[in-house]
Parts: sequence; structure tokens; C-alpha cells
Amino acid sequence: MEWLTAPFEVAFVQRALWAGILVSAICALAGTWVVLRGMAFLGDAMSHGLLPGVAVASLLGGNLLVGAVVSAAVMAAGVTALGRTPRLSQDTGIGLLFVGMLSLGVIIVSRSQSFAVDLTGFLFGDVLAVRESDLFLLGVALLLALAVSVLGHRAFLALAFDDRKARTLGLRPRLAHAVLLGLLALAIVASFHIVGTLLVLGLLIAPPAAALPWARSVHAVMVLAALLGAAATFGGLLLSWHLRTAAGATVSALAVALFFLSHLASGLRHRRPARRTGPAEPAVAPAATSPTS
Repeated sequence: MEWLTAPFEVAFVQRALWAGILVSAICALAGTWVVLRGMAFLGDAMSHGLLPGVAVASLLGGNLLVGAVVSAAVMAAGVTALGRTPRLSQDTGIGLLFVGMLSLGVIIVSRSQSFAVDLTGFLFGDVLAVRESDLFLLGVALLLALAVSVLGHRAFLALAFDDRKARTLGLRPRLAHAVLLGLLALAIVASFHIVGTLLVLGLLIAPPAAALPWARSVHAVMVLAALLGAAATFGGLLLSWHLRTAAGATVSALAVALFFLSHLASGLRHRRPARRTGPAEPAVAPAATSPTS
């Protein structure tokens, strides 16, 4: 029992655990829509697109969070603008923004004398360095993400499955898409200094994807994803303490491991009835592949 509780008797590990739980909840709200709409590449691009703003803020001695917000806003605006260009596919526009923002960020950071340290901290974060003020900001970010998710749920749901239907219902899909980009940016900005930009996708995508086979509604996916993210945080911090591994990377790796375990268990669950009834039956798609509110 002491093996389970000893790490969390330390104050900075307790703060890391609370931070991970809050980040898991924020990422569950945004990540569910990322998974349902197939926006993983966009999430990756936006997470790396924060680098220029963070680099400028670091060089000027300013607040890194403010720099990240500015970069996220630029990325969201760029994706929205390029998405309206008829001759340019969305993936191409996102890829160009991804490479351009990342290159600009590396160029800016290379001007710093502590290039390696700054870039490593940005990419991998430091969950064990969370302060009480960071917990307060994460709490505010969670409340904001929850408000956006509740108010935009109907539009997001229609947009996820048929943007033409959303337009027919008068839900303004372009505005809904822009707001959804803002929600994604909020999740990434709130999370990057905890687990870093390379690892944030672990909590943004893996828990919702793991929850899909077991949930029958979007709300259920979000709740289960938040619980899985919290479990990955607890287990990751525990393992990193005893194995002396990087905390953020261990948390993200465990979240991905939970995804594979979930889909393996789901596959076994759907094969059992077919074996009992004798003749092979068509595979039944998980109910959450077309969730309803």
C-alpha cells in the first residue's frame, strides 16, 4: 500500500496529480471532437505552432502563457482563412502553417543562449514543476472549456457528422468550426507547459479514442475520457516515481497504452457472441462511432 501512496505524500507530486486531472478534463472536452472529426493532424500542428509566441515571450522575459495564446490565435486564424481557399486542401494549408510556425519558432529560440534547455522544456514540459498559480489557471481554463462545450454542443455535434445539415439547421458551421478551433487551442495552451507539445496529443487523443468503444453518447465519451486521463496521470506519476522516468512522457505513454488495451478488450467483447452462436456474424460497430447527445 505504501508503494501506491508514498509518491503522493510529496507536495510537488500532489500538485502534478491535480494538474494532470485538470488537464485530462480539459483535453477530454476538446479531444472528443478532435477524434470524432479526425482532426489529429490539426491538433499536432497547433501544438507545435505555439513555439514562436513562447520563444518571443521567453526572450523578452514575458509570460509564456500569453505568448502561447497569441501563437494559438494566429494558428487558428490561419487555419480558418486557408480553409476558405477553394484551390487549397485543408491538410495542405495546415501542413504549411505547421512547418512555417515551427521553423519560425526554432529560428527565434536559436537566438537564445539556452537554446537546448528552452526547446526541451517546450517540447516535453515539466509536470513536476507545477505551482499553485498554475492550478488556478487550469481551473479557470476548465470552466471556460466547459462553458464553450455546453453552449456549442448542438452545433459541434451537427458539424461532426454533416456540415451541410448544420447549415440547413441554421447552426452556422463556419462559426462553429472557428469556436471549435478556439476550444482546441485552449486545451493545448493549458496543457503544453504541463506535458509539453510533443506529449499533449497523448492526453488530447488517446483517452477519447479509448472511450469510444464503450460509450453511447458524446457526453459519455467525454466523461470516460476524463476518467481515463486521470487514471493515466495517477499511474504515470506513480511509475515515473518508482522507475525514475520522465513524468510527462510516462503519463502520455500510459494514456496511449490504455487506448490499445481498450480496443483490444472491445475486439474480444465483440468476438465472443460470434463464437457462441456458431456461424460467423457481421461485426457490430461500436455504438459510440455515431454518438448522440
